[in-house]
Amino acid sequence: MGEVDPAFVQDPEHRPKLTITEAEGIPLIDLSVLNSNDDREAIEKVVREVGSACEQWGFFQVINHGVPLEKRQKIEAVSREFFAQSLEEKRKVRREESSVCGYYDTELTKNVRDWKEVFDFTLEDPTIVPVSPDPEDNSLMHWTNKWPENPPQLREACEEYIREVEKLSLKLMGLVAQSLGLPEKRFNEYFKDQTSFTRLNHYPPCPSPHLALGVGRHKDGGAMTVLAQDDVGGLQVKRKSDGEWILVKPTPNAYIVNVGDIIQVWSNDKYESVEHRVMVNSEAERFSIPFFFNPAHYTLVKPLEELVSEQNPPKFRPYIWGKFITHRKLSNFKKLNVENLQIYHFRVQE
Repeated sequence: MGEVDPAFVQDPEHRPKLTITEAEGIPLIDLSVLNSNDDREAIEKVVREVGSACEQWGFFQVINHGVPLEKRQKIEAVSREFFAQSLEEKRKVRREESSVCGYYDTELTKNVRDWKEVFDFTLEDPTIVPVSPDPEDNSLMHWTNKWPENPPQLREACEEYIREVEKLSLKLMGLVAQSLGLPEKRFNEYFKDQTSFTRLNHYPPCPSPHLALGVGRHKDGGAMTVLAQDDVGGLQVKRKSDGEWILVKPTPNAYIVNVGDIIQVWSNDKYESVEHRVMVNSEAERFSIPFFFNPAHYTLVKPLEELVSEQNPPKFRPYIWGKFITHRKLSNFKKLNVENLQIYHFRVQE
């Protein structure tokens, strides 16, 4: 990517401090007890841990999660192979403006270019998906996977991996539901025609890591993100207690999980989607693989009826997920009003 040009430079107040220390306190949760339904007390303990993490941090890590290590190692290997190719080769599967999937190296976050390149893919492969059930709404997004010829094993590795992480995500959503006092499968109906996707991230060494970010500060718009990161690290979370940016230390074979905007709305603000960003450095490249667990396009996102009352009225107006994510995707190609791309645009005025 060469020298840092102005498109990558963050405003002074958002530039990273290279001396930030690693985080202490982000919960590390062992999911091994979920393999047995006999120990209800242990399962209830995990539910409480998840609820506490969602409320206090918006982030947590999980181990003994059930995703086979060999599946993760396989996709990590093909990711490195793919990004090691020439730019010309990678751009053969370049993502277009109306498309969700493929290679992309000019993504914007809050109208500043990120120091990274990505490859996005989905589990399902619909050709075109409407963003709304309204027959008069002709807005469309293409969700067709664009698989490269090389490396030849990339498609198989990606498809095998995404199936495993999808199972983990449903398991985690069940824990979130129970932590809110809801039935374990309360959220399952929203993900029957899901718009989830996985991203391969590559952050090359950056000559000016004090000026640029791999990903600028943001909150995830979907329901939940399940992230695999390598041992280089770089993910920072804005701590709710004091607003400080802290670095999440990589834990071998763990997944980092964070609450997205949709869970914040469903929970009526009990759980908050928290700002995070990614640092780069001048010496090492970094790889990560986030899975964005998202509901169907036609989902009407609003606070759940079970969690609102006269004493706790809805804090958000309903919105259609498909329209919301379409505007977010288009922001990668056009400088749009950032405020209108956030759920806070739908917050009820108090």
